[in-house]
Amino acid sequence: MLTGRALASFRKSLLAWFRQFQRDLPWRKTKDPYRIWLSEIMLQQTRVAAVIPYYERFFERFPDVQTLANAPEEEVLRLWSGLGYYSRARNLQKAARQIVSEFDGVFPKKREKILSLSGIGDYTASAIASIAFGEKCAVLDGNVTRVLSRLGAIRGDLREAKRWRALQEEADRLLDRNSPSDWNQAIMELGATLCTPRAPQCLICPVEQHCEGRRQGIAESLPETQKKQGFVDVKLVALVLVNPKGETLLLPPPSIKNPLSIPDHIPTLVANLWHFPTASTNGNLMDAASESWKKINRGKKFPKTFARLQKVRHAVTFRKVTVHGFLVPVNRLPRVRGAENLDLRQVTHRAVSNLTRKIADRALGALNAKQQ
Repeated sequence: MLTGRALASFRKSLLAWFRQFQRDLPWRKTKDPYRIWLSEIMLQQTRVAAVIPYYERFFERFPDVQTLANAPEEEVLRLWSGLGYYSRARNLQKAARQIVSEFDGVFPKKREKILSLSGIGDYTASAIASIAFGEKCAVLDGNVTRVLSRLGAIRGDLREAKRWRALQEEADRLLDRNSPSDWNQAIMELGATLCTPRAPQCLICPVEQHCEGRRQGIAESLPETQKKQGFVDVKLVALVLVNPKGETLLLPPPSIKNPLSIPDHIPTLVANLWHFPTASTNGNLMDAASESWKKINRGKKFPKTFARLQKVRHAVTFRKVTVHGFLVPVNRLPRVRGAENLDLRQVTHRAVSNLTRKIADRALGALNAKQQ
């Protein structure tokens, strides 16, 4: 446990390093709580490099809380499309509407008020409160817990409730109360860039001399890994119907009232977004394709002319998904309640998941190859 001069030295070294070497990220150029909140939500379980272009497009379209609150959900999801974990986007808009209705459109300044917003937990509330408003509260996320576990040579399951509370207490104790904004960003930056899960760069770490894990030679083995949940293999069949105009059929977001919704993995995997006709299968792909076809064609037989697309592999939480696509030319697209006919090249202009994007890319590739 760092105390006295050692703690002062630790704080000084980490802050000096951050102020000199921090990454140039768009949300670090502002104290606007709306922009900081947006970045924090987007960064959940998503790499920084992937977030930046989404952040910039999203902010350009929804520059403030009021605009986001008043936007159609479909448009919010369309601009989020590709980032995954779509409940984040829905909660973001719910929270924007809360801010408008409960806080007169002004982002709340205190952590406990921020915590009352939809989709915001302890970490996000602390991050916004400290970075935007200078509130003296320490963040605790995956990067910070890794730094703390190595710094104190802490073993065991860090997610265990009692140990997590102890880590939060330690994070609060280490917090530089004169610079809570820079401090929280600095310790997260350290975990993201140097004190990484694999191959930590201890030799250039600004606080290496204070690290007990490094002194004991166990830094790389911390935090101790916990047994992960095994993956579930999911096999799907997707139909990409294309008429002579190059138009395809997209089904609306699944719902209980929608008879085309399938009560298994599919509503989860399409993330309640627009999608191609999709069926799960544990065996014969043609049987699954035929069954999916019958649902949208009033029991008609599956056509004899079709092309098998290159398989799509996709990972969602604990699922490993393999999608077998069928490109099916049709003279006329079937009429399906709530569905939409649109140019295959325009599929990504709707709110679709990464899974649907990949299937559309495979189909476009197959059509282009056929035309050459």
